[in-house]
Amino acid sequence: MPQNFPEMWVNRVELNLTTATEAPWLAGIQELDTAILEVGSGSASEQNIIHIPNTDFEVDVLINNEAYPIALQAYTDADVTIQLDKYQTKVVTLSDDQVTGASYRRIDAATALMTRSILIKKYGKAIWALAPAANGAFTPVVQTSGKRSEQENPIVENGRTILVYADIVAMKDKFDKMEVPMAGRRLVLCSDHWNDLLLDRKRFGDMLVNYKTGDPAPVIAGFEIYQYINNPLFDGTNKLAYGAVAADGQFQGSVAFYVSQIAIKTGFTKQYFAPSNLDPENQTNRLAYRHYFICVPKRVKYIGAIASTYSPGNPA
Repeated sequence: MPQNFPEMWVNRVELNLTTATEAPWLAGIQELDTAILEVGSGSASEQNIIHIPNTDFEVDVLINNEAYPIALQAYTDADVTIQLDKYQTKVVTLSDDQVTGASYRRIDAATALMTRSILIKKYGKAIWALAPAANGAFTPVVQTSGKRSEQENPIVENGRTILVYADIVAMKDKFDKMEVPMAGRRLVLCSDHWNDLLLDRKRFGDMLVNYKTGDPAPVIAGFEIYQYINNPLFDGTNKLAYGAVAADGQFQGSVAFYVSQIAIKTGFTKQYFAPSNLDPENQTNRLAYRHYFICVPKRVKYIGAIASTYSPGNPA
């Protein structure tokens, strides 16, 4: 009977959440090695919380010092508390007729769709969180500068100014001025910007067309280049709220970050299951999942974005 197999169901979900195809721009980023504190377990206010140390401490270095004793410099740091995002599926109903014998096919059909929905939400929220809210000294937002040309670029519409190589170099310049180490810089292009580069066949066409999941990411202007279809929306240099719907002049942006400044932590996955013997009228099993995950910058710095400029009057 299906009520004998809920453990198999939750194990399959956990496996899918950790081995399903990941957003490649997160590949290789180590999860934080810190304990998860579960607060309010089983209640509506249940939370997964982690604590991470953080510091901007810089050691003063003396050159040709002749004064003793050497001055003391006290080390300083802070403890940052991060609450993991909570992702919950709606309750999925499975009749006994559907799952008699708890066949793997039925388990996969139910859990794979629920897993897919969680992955879409958690990675969409992650890339949104990695983008700066607005242009700042340590959170640069560069605007595209390419000439809008309907003939050269038929994808361009609604007055969007295209991404060109100079815009990526401008982001490199911003990261250089912030003294971000060269190794570990990543740029996640939105579909618009990826396609803009594809149309520059002489410089980028072959490089991006030949890029496949599992292969090393192409490197342009010092950034490892990735693509994601669910990047955050920008209105000029200002990021819109998570889940916002684009209006005229608002476009997805591309997101730049430094790998070592990104915090990732996967929390608990919980199964909620009510067997059909508790529902004799409908003889239906009910299944839902709760999953905790967070991906955020450790500090509001060393992140950036490239946002499309809106120029509806720019002649084609």
